[in-house]
Amino acid sequence: MAYEKPTNAFIVSLIGGIFVLLGGLVWAAVGTFVALFTLGAGFLLYVFLLFGIIIIAGSVALNNNPSSAHAWGIVILILGILSLFGVITALGGIISIAGGALALSWNPPRQRPPPPGQY
Repeated sequence: MAYEKPTNAFIVSLIGGIFVLLGGLVWAAVGTFVALFTLGAGFLLYVFLLFGIIIIAGSVALNNNPSSAHAWGIVILILGILSLFGVITALGGIISIAGGALALSWNPPRQRPPPPGQY
């Protein structure tokens, strides 16, 4: 059956995670530079890199274990919202929010009962 996995949620979340990861790499580079002058405070910018990694891992988990789609959808949605604060990671955040929403709205297919007389 085509709907046995939340494929659309997986694809959209994965794309969003990649954008957040790429933006996180930019922020990590900036953070490394800033950390040289702020006694390490710039390393806080690495959090966006971590968000991207978690969103990508969540989208893979979403695809591999459809029964956990709602839990991973919540994680992806929250990290997508937090990624909006990174300005550079905002596009990935918006896409991740859409992927998380798709994961939350996905319902596993229901098994059809056997035809009458066949058990």
